[in-house]
Amino acid sequence: MGGTKKKTLAGMEKEQTKKAEEDSSKKKEGKQKGKRGGSGAGGAQPHLTFSLRDDDALSSLKGMKAITVYSAAKAFNVKASVASMTLKNLEERGMVKRVGGFSGHYVYSLSN
Repeated sequence: MGGTKKKTLAGMEKEQTKKAEEDSSKKKEGKQKGKRGGSGAGGAQPHLTFSLRDDDALSSLKGMKAITVYSAAKAFNVKASVASMTLKNLEERGMVKRVGGFSGHYVYSLSN
């Protein structure tokens, strides 16, 4: 019923440097695989920029009662910053209106 003993400071440092060396060697191998045409890590990533016509943007938001930046980002499959800019542009054009929110977390609804 002893358990493991606490390692000394020098022992912990040795283990940490060994682990860092292993990680860096794995990263180098992964980069070489990617250069040879191997599959990279990750799946479908959200777009940083995109172009949607106003009709397409509004049609994807049509079923939502309350439109937030994060719900729009999910609907457009983009990052939240891009969705925020899109909603601001739609608001300037009068296609959506701001109905609530606080300190940057606004709630929009479709204009009738």
